[in-house]
Amino acid sequence: QAQLAESGGGLVQPGGSLRLSCAGSGFTLEYDTIGWFRQAPGKEREFVAVVNWSGSSTGYADSVKGRCTISRDDAKNTVYLQMNTLKPEDTAVYYCALARYYTHYPNQFNYWGQGTQVTVSS
Repeated sequence: QAQLAESGGGLVQPGGSLRLSCAGSGFTLEYDTIGWFRQAPGKEREFVAVVNWSGSSTGYADSVKGRCTISRDDAKNTVYLQMNTLKPEDTAVYYCALARYYTHYPNQFNYWGQGTQVTVSS
């Protein structure tokens, strides 16, 4: 069964770092665009970052630009989101998702993982 699985979330203090992973199983991520999104309680799901199939194009939300880096390791069938200088407003459930072409609109992503909780608090 094809699925995406996020990991790496947790509790971190403001200013800290986390690296989230998105692993594909049952299929290869090699030819697909992978995006990261997040949803905080009471808020809509929002775009965080995206990487195209080759890794040559990346995009970031203004709220995380300069603090986050998306990358992919096709040998491990995994996409990463490195998050630095975390802020309390980064607290959310983080999801990865797959799209057939380069986009940042959530409704254009076909497969979604179950999410991983990130909590930034002192």
